[in-house]
Amino acid sequence: MTTQYAFYFDSSACSGCKSCQVACKDKHGLEVGRLWRRVYEISGGEWLQKGNIFVPDVFVYHLSIACNHCQQPVCMEVCPASAITKRYDGIVLLDSDKCIGCGYCSWVCPFGALQFDESRKKMTKCTFCADNIDAGLSPECVAACPMRVLEFGDRTELETRYGKSSWYNPLAETPLTEPALLLKPHKDTQRGEKEPVQISPGKELDMREWSLIVFTMLSQIAVGGFIFLGLLRFLNLK
Repeated sequence: MTTQYAFYFDSSACSGCKSCQVACKDKHGLEVGRLWRRVYEISGGEWLQKGNIFVPDVFVYHLSIACNHCQQPVCMEVCPASAITKRYDGIVLLDSDKCIGCGYCSWVCPFGALQFDESRKKMTKCTFCADNIDAGLSPECVAACPMRVLEFGDRTELETRYGKSSWYNPLAETPLTEPALLLKPHKDTQRGEKEPVQISPGKELDMREWSLIVFTMLSQIAVGGFIFLGLLRFLNLK
């Protein structure tokens, strides 16, 4: 049976401390602004007036996400330099020596996993700490979590232990890339699907696969245009 390493994240117990994010940043020496693992806070609700007092009706939960080492990695499919490969154990790696920094991979990734290194003019991404895995160790993010809400392992074994994944806002509902990520939702994620939310830090995430859809449409239009022009040229020659 083929191994597919995956991450498991328990949103119901995450405190949002960002220890996983810091551990990843420290191990890989990432400069300010470049994060291979990101922790987001999703919050909403309001204060309700009951008589002469106001009571809180608010909610908050977190999402810790990195590269999901998808079973169908579209980033690998669009890379013109063949710099992205998938290992025997499902880990998706990027060879910086082959990377030309075109950014196509970042356009199609629905999770924002591919990030540009300004100093080297290369794309970069989470490696699943492949060197740790090869040494029989855990990824740094998993080892650093004080709440033990991050785990890793073979996807089939994780699904046997925890069941199928439940996707929630702001992630795509039916990921086309088959991400190797299992999620246990927080009790308030249903409210996050129905009510207005704020997502921090900074800007809201766009994880509804629009970039992948737009890229695919533009590619089809471009191919169709070339075929049409070629046909016109052929007819003119006749």
